[in-house]
Amino acid sequence: MGTPPLRFETLRGAALHPLLPALARLRIAVFRDWPYLYEGDEAYEARYLRAYADAPGAAVVVALDGGTPVGIATCEPMAETHGTVRDAFLAAGLDPARYTYFGESVLLAPYRGQGAGVEFFRRREAHARQLGTDHATFCAVQRDDGDPRRPAAYVPLDGFWRRRGYTPCPGLACTMAWREPDGAGEIPHTLSFWQKSLAWDAPAGAPSPMPEPRA
Repeated sequence: MGTPPLRFETLRGAALHPLLPALARLRIAVFRDWPYLYEGDEAYEARYLRAYADAPGAAVVVALDGGTPVGIATCEPMAETHGTVRDAFLAAGLDPARYTYFGESVLLAPYRGQGAGVEFFRRREAHARQLGTDHATFCAVQRDDGDPRRPAAYVPLDGFWRRRGYTPCPGLACTMAWREPDGAGEIPHTLSFWQKSLAWDAPAGAPSPMPEPRA
């Protein structure tokens, strides 16, 4: 018997506060697995997500099974996100004001493969257009395919992202540090960026033009 259809809500501001503990647990559960291998704690996660509730331009798409959150996807103007992301774009001569940053998209395993990922992107892109930005971007951790921790059945999301119209940004990356499961302390990880022009209507999978760096 399959899981019931999910309900999606795009939430902002005070509407997020009652859900913060549940959303924090979601991030911890999903990001513990490959490829992120992230060891989180609820106190930090609640603070991290509260920043989305407090940021005036941010929005969080929540997937609900009945009244229970089972997935979330975040977005906010790059001007409001953490400096690590902004600095990578500034260093490349790209204007952060043109971008909405998609922070994460997490979904519990039993609910995958039913269209939630597509809906997460659709709603975040709609929010990005409402903000007046003409590009969306996100970053993904880089892992070695030969890493012994990589599950044998793991399928990278590159194909899914390309079908949504996203393409890699050559040479554009940032570094973030976090503690891995069973790790003693935080270690740096390299994350590479993908982007999509929201003003360019093209067939799915076609390359999206990258803004020209400022002179």
